Amino acid sequence: SIAILLYLSRKFKTPDHWYPAELQKRALVDEYLSWQHTTVQAKGGALFIDKMLLPIFTGKPVPAEKMQSLTEELNVVLNQFEEKFLQDKPFIAGTEISLADLLALEEIIQPIIVGHDPFEGRPKLAAWRRRVEGAVGQQLCQEAHEVLLNPSNI
Repeated sequence: SIAILLYLSRKFKTPDHWYPAELQKRALVDEYLSWQHTTVQAKGGALFIDKMLLPIFTGKPVPAEKMQSLTEELNVVLNQFEEKFLQDKPFIAGTEISLADLLALEEIIQPIIVGHDPFEGRPKLAAWRRRVEGAVGQQLCQEAHEVLLNPSNI
């Protein structure tokens, strides 16, 4: 939850890069946090629900055309993410990781669980992922994503 992330960053006086005090950088973080609900989160979530959950509940696979449409919709928002938020910067708010990058990684990585790798064929997005994981810590990211990266664990 964004509210929880903001609360924790304020309560524990985290390093400034997580939620910058400088207004322009904070605005970039806030812009992404507001944008992601109806874009990355919605499109990635729809792909997960339709590919994994609907077949469980209905006993029928989702038509290939529907899955293709959902994948295309996700690709549109990933393009927007790269063009609008990443541009040519290492992270969303500039040169340091922020809460926006952390949340973005968690949203973007989720379709992997249903066999769709959003980083495949996207060198800019893949490089950004490596930077985020490096800033957070490779070991911690591997532990956090263990279920997503190994769906057989579910």
